[in-house]
Amino acid sequence: MKVIICGAGQVGYGIAERLSQEDNDVSVIDTSASLVTRVTETLDVRGYVGHGAHPDVLAKAGADQADMIIAVTLHDEINMTACQVAHSLFNVPTKIARIRAQAYMEPEYSDLFSRDHLPIDVIISPEIEVGKMVLRRISFPGANDIVRFAEDHIAMVAIECTEDCPVLNTPLKQLSQLFPDLMATVVGVYRNGRLHVARSTDQLLAGDLAYVICQRDHTRRTLGLFGHEEQEAGRIVIAGAGNIGYYVAHTIEQLQPKTRIKIIESDRVRAAMVSEQLKHAIVLHGSALDQNILAQADVPEADLMVTVTNSDQTNLLAAALAKRIGCRSTMVLVNDPTYQELTGSIGIDAYINPRAVTISRILQHVRKGRIRSVYAVQKGAAEVIEAEALETSPLVGVPFRELELPDGIRIGAIYRDKQVLRPDGELKIKAKDRVVLFVTANSVRHVEQMFRVSIQYF
Repeated sequence: MKVIICGAGQVGYGIAERLSQEDNDVSVIDTSASLVTRVTETLDVRGYVGHGAHPDVLAKAGADQADMIIAVTLHDEINMTACQVAHSLFNVPTKIARIRAQAYMEPEYSDLFSRDHLPIDVIISPEIEVGKMVLRRISFPGANDIVRFAEDHIAMVAIECTEDCPVLNTPLKQLSQLFPDLMATVVGVYRNGRLHVARSTDQLLAGDLAYVICQRDHTRRTLGLFGHEEQEAGRIVIAGAGNIGYYVAHTIEQLQPKTRIKIIESDRVRAAMVSEQLKHAIVLHGSALDQNILAQADVPEADLMVTVTNSDQTNLLAAALAKRIGCRSTMVLVNDPTYQELTGSIGIDAYINPRAVTISRILQHVRKGRIRSVYAVQKGAAEVIEAEALETSPLVGVPFRELELPDGIRIGAIYRDKQVLRPDGELKIKAKDRVVLFVTANSVRHVEQMFRVSIQYF
């Protein structure tokens, strides 16, 4: 596949890195020569210095032969124009744009991005996607990661196995026997820096990170089975009142009005505006690194501090300070992968990687076959994929015990007729089933092939 990426910042670089690893023909455009040099010197991609919305630059990048354009510059209007030019002049089939301003997303303007107006096929709003991730992590405090599939009926939960985890040293197949009514399957294990697909004979050890696919309504029970019964936060402090911080606070006010929220924002104008828009949350103007401000926000008595400013350093330091003065738990937004490795060593409980969220959304549209959703884990070492089974799929009609799946694939759950089914030896996949799988990176191609339309289908 030939792909053009407009924007060589952290998000654009991450997308280029992932797509080039999969042998796609990738071209990257950016106005910054230094960013273009960085991406071309470290990745197997072509780079072009210029404006991503200019026709001559797109032409140099090979837009006339491109299968997809992904516009992820920092400016919404450039991203939208790049997609329009790619469509009108070069007839690029798939156009993806990152759009941050929420004014474009209002329901009354939903027709704006239709083929007859601004022909953008996929709109990615990173702030909202990250905000939803933060909210899910707040709702399930024992989870290291949580993503939903199959119209929110199935969840993938990453759970840390601590020393007192009740299911340690127990073969996974016994868990199914001990809890037959629990719709949950351990599909992957991250241990000592390596990720592998879980098999029924495997046992979990202390320090493992277990990836579990379960029925959404069984998420809390699944966390409890692993020894995680942390209480949901009732007092939350948010550092940063940007799009993410505001979205999180506004949603909590609507869905959990009893939760007490305080927000710290360094920009006076933004702080005043958000204060007027929120009903109950208290907004403080000041720095999240100022211990006096932290004290005013009652951080020492808070159950959770969420740091979502535009600065990784501020997010990390503010969370570390909060933990030191008594805050029970912390969650940080971290863009730079280098900093992500530091979170555990400085006592931070959880981090959110916005780049991973954005890349996962894009992979959904890069994957071939009836792929409905994709979420990448452990820097792309594996993916959780939701796919629709077709009549021609080799999986259909075969009992699970007879399926010959490659080593890097494990099926976690089936969604059929509004019911979640756990795989067992007798179960057979039917056409139109939604199948949620855990797949290592080198087995993704096998999954694409399993869920592609064969020529015999026609």
